[in-house]
Formats: sequence, C-alpha cells, structure tokens
Amino acid sequence: MADQHGEFVWYELVTPDVAAAKAFYGGLLGWTFADSDMPGTPYTMISKGDAEIGGILGLTPEMKAAGAHPMWVGYVEVDDVEKALAKALSAGATALMPPTDIPAGRFAMFADPQGAPIYIFHGTGEPSQAFAKYAAKPGHCAWNELVTADPKSARAFYEDLFHWEKSDEMHMGEMGLYEMFKTQDYTHAAIMKKPDMMPGSAWVYYLRVDDIAAAADYAKANGGNIMTEPMEIPGGDMILNGMDPGGAFFALIASKKA
Repeated sequence: MADQHGEFVWYELVTPDVAAAKAFYGGLLGWTFADSDMPGTPYTMISKGDAEIGGILGLTPEMKAAGAHPMWVGYVEVDDVEKALAKALSAGATALMPPTDIPAGRFAMFADPQGAPIYIFHGTGEPSQAFAKYAAKPGHCAWNELVTADPKSARAFYEDLFHWEKSDEMHMGEMGLYEMFKTQDYTHAAIMKKPDMMPGSAWVYYLRVDDIAAAADYAKANGGNIMTEPMEIPGGDMILNGMDPGGAFFALIASKKA
C-alpha cells in the first residue's frame, strides 16, 4: 500500500561531520550507510537491515549562513507538494525550500507558524518503513513529538494540513496537555507545550533501541551528551534525550527491562 497523506516517511540528520555521525549512530542503532545517487549534493542513506530509515546531509557554510544548524528533520507524505506548501504558507508557515524533484519523489521544506522546521514529500517509490507503525522495531523511529510555543494553534495547523485526527490525550500537571494524533489506524505523533527553558519550537523524533541504559552508556562513551537520563513514561517505555557529537538533539526509546 502506498504511503498515505499525513504519514511520517523519512528522517534526515543535518550534521557538520558526516563521518562522525555514521560512527556514532551506527554503533548506537545498528544502522548501515551507503552513498546515494542524488545529483549535485552528497547524501548518505541510512538503513536498518533491508529497511531504509533516512539520510544524512552535511551542513555546509552556505547552509549555516542561511540559518541551518545540526538537527533531525522529519518528512511527511502529502498528496501534492505544491498544494500542501501553499496551504501551509497561507496558515502562517515560512518557506525554507521550494518544491524540488529528487530521484525518490518531490519535496519542500517549511517552518510551521511556531518556527519548527519540517519537510513535506510525495514519494514515487516503495512504501516507507522508516516509522514502525504496528510493532516495536529497534533502529526505526517509534514516535514523533512536537514541542511548541502554542499547542492549540499547532494542533489546528497540523490537523488541517495533514488530516491528522486526535486519538488520545494525557494531562501532565504543570507541563499541560499531551495530545496524540493518528493517521489511518495508528497513532504516531503528539503535541505538547514547550518548557520555558527551550529556546524554540521543534519536532523530536524518538528512535528505538533494545536497551536504554546500554544506549546511554554508549552515547556517553562515544562523544554524545545525555541531557535527560533514562526515565519511565506512561505505558512503561523508557526514554532519554541527548546531543550527538555533531550538536544535533536526539531522543531514544526502549521497552522497560523486566
């Protein structure tokens, strides 16, 4: 079945040191890497087994001058890139990259009205396996979380643009409401209020590992910085947040060990 409008289908790391990123994430997540055939721009493909997960893009001086920085960015499938971009811009988003053709399809990039960057994409190839829809798959993305200055406005924006449906919510005390959203028959994303200490709105992508404690030890020993030590979340999974050697924020999730 082809990817559906509103589904996360790809994850991209922007980093100043591609070789260091490959060494770090290869050991952390069991990923393998290969050069792509994308013309004009060096691009590294990320795989877990036979499933393609995402890509790595080197951060150039020109990109830095335009305001880019080390980060993970997600791609969401849309039926029509031009129409989706126009709709996003009319709702207050800011264009970051115009509609562009690549071998796998067509894409564009914008910052949402609260400033969080995200890609939109219309693929022409095989359905994506980057996000694990129905089972826990180490090395795949397991959750997409928007931490935003204005959750109410962000919810309206993404529901309208991507046709997401609210599937659940959870009250988190002083942190406010944690709202979860689905596409088709599976829940894949959440929106929450950003803490005051966080400089801006951003998407966070939780990558699954087998053992959260071992992952934390590995990250510390290989140039990463653990910002939030492993902690249990509702439902029983364990998560952590960190900074990779290139300065990109990353998040991990794992099932709780018995």
